[in-house]
Amino acid sequence: NPHPLAVEPLLGLLAGDDNGYVRKAVAWSLSNYPDAPVLNPLIRALQVDVAAVRLWAASSLADAGATGLAKADQAAGQLLLALRIDSEPVVRSNSAWSLGRLYGDLVEPRQVEVVEALLGALLHDTAPAVRAEARLALEQLEDPQVLERLQTLVDEGLLS
Repeated sequence: NPHPLAVEPLLGLLAGDDNGYVRKAVAWSLSNYPDAPVLNPLIRALQVDVAAVRLWAASSLADAGATGLAKADQAAGQLLLALRIDSEPVVRSNSAWSLGRLYGDLVEPRQVEVVEALLGALLHDTAPAVRAEARLALEQLEDPQVLERLQTLVDEGLLS
C-alpha cells in the first residue's frame, strides 16, 4: 500500500541501489505516487539505467505525467525520445503504451507529435511488439482522424 513516507526512501533506492532488480521494482512502485516529486527521477532512470528499469520507468511516467500539463509534456518529451532511440524493444513498446495513456493530458502540438511518432513506430520499428503497441495506442486514442489514417494504411496494404 502506498504511503507518503515511502517516497523518499524509494527515490534513494532508484538513484543508488546497486541491484537492478531493486531499481526495477522501485520504478514500478513509483507509479503509485504520481503527485510526489517522482517525474525527474523516473526520467533519469529512463535515460541512463538498465533496460529492466527503463521499461518500468517508461510505464510509471504515464502516471507521473498525468498530474498536470507541464508534467505531461515533460514526460511525453522523454517518452518520444525513448520510442525513437532506445535500443531495447521492450522500452520502446512501453514508451508507446505510455504515450497513448498521456495523450489526453497533452496540448495539441504535442498530441500531433505523439501521433506522428506512434505512426512512425508502427510503420518503421524493427520489432513486431513495438509496432503492435504503437498500433494499439493509436487505436485507443479513439480519434476519428487517427482511425481514418490507420484505415488508409490498411487500404493501401501497408497494414493488415
